[in-house]
Amino acid sequence: MNDKLHPTTKAIRTQIDRTNEMEHSSPLFLTSSFMYNDVEMMRAAFADEIDVNIYSRFSNPNVQEFVDRVCALEGAEYGYATASGMSAIFASFMALLKSGDHFVCCSSVFGSTITIINKYLPNYGIEVTYVSATNLDEWEAAIKPNTKMIYLETPTNPGLDIIDLEFAGKLAKKHNLIFNVDNCFATPISQQPIKYGADLVVHSATKWMDGQGRVLGGVVVGKKELIEKIYLFCRSTGPSLSPFNAWVLSKSLETLDVRMERHSNNAFTIAKKLEGHPKIERVVYPFLESHPAYAIAKKQMKNGGALVSFHLKGGLESGKKFLDALQLLTLTANLGDSRSIASHPASTTHVKLTDAERLATGITPGLIRISVGLEYVDDIINDILQALEKS
Repeated sequence: MNDKLHPTTKAIRTQIDRTNEMEHSSPLFLTSSFMYNDVEMMRAAFADEIDVNIYSRFSNPNVQEFVDRVCALEGAEYGYATASGMSAIFASFMALLKSGDHFVCCSSVFGSTITIINKYLPNYGIEVTYVSATNLDEWEAAIKPNTKMIYLETPTNPGLDIIDLEFAGKLAKKHNLIFNVDNCFATPISQQPIKYGADLVVHSATKWMDGQGRVLGGVVVGKKELIEKIYLFCRSTGPSLSPFNAWVLSKSLETLDVRMERHSNNAFTIAKKLEGHPKIERVVYPFLESHPAYAIAKKQMKNGGALVSFHLKGGLESGKKFLDALQLLTLTANLGDSRSIASHPASTTHVKLTDAERLATGITPGLIRISVGLEYVDDIINDILQALEKS
């Protein structure tokens, strides 16, 4: 393929080999295994002497097409797709860290990621030091002789803090650390962490990559030598992406660019409208000039993304009243949908964390997170405003 093509064009035009039927849309390969012409071909396949499909837990044409498209968007060498975003994150830890290793993690990460780090990684002798998303002086001080990795999200979940990827990339390179970035919230349309030195980029493809709340999926892309280790871990442990879900996700990537333009334009309009509202203490959106890291966001992001957070003055009770008063926005355990979704992290996604852990990730009792959809923006705004009046 022409290297001069835009990444979005490459992603749309990256397809699996056409069959004799010459389908324009990629066919589905709903099979658990693949056949061989003879014993010698089968032997060579299992010996990794030829590049053919063996078993859909290892590889599948639909899954590979999805991975190749994400690699095109992220500018990555290699990738592997998993059954969910959390399995991609878990695999990026378990395949590359061992007993006695240490890694540095931003304190503002997804609640399930914190659960993995705090509850399960210690069982394998892997330790972590959490650092602030907003105080970069803590980062280098946290590095130890046995540190192997830096892991972060930007924008963070759900407080929408912005971490300087250039700073983190240089720090990782200085200390020869694996730089691992969850890029789910920005999507590869808004930012490409590999440009700033990231070795690995993980996504919950369930979110904007699908974009319509239909299927689960995850993907990790990056340096070939690291992805090969992740592949071998996943090949044995089995968190593989189904061919059907891969087919859905691959088709969805063809519209990711145009969808994210509408999502982010809607989100920016809503954020500006809500600033200064008497019932809101603070609105958080990366492309608002009031955001503390506005300059960094403008440097490394194409748009501000599709999430808007705001802190209600009335705290926990106001948050509950706000959600109950919504008439258009959906209450559901997801984000990145074509339909706008509202959540109250303190009582839902991060409810199992302690008060201190929630505050460390920027979650106040009155924090509301809006995953802005593709509806007509005035309809979204009107629903938020009427719910605020009742909160």
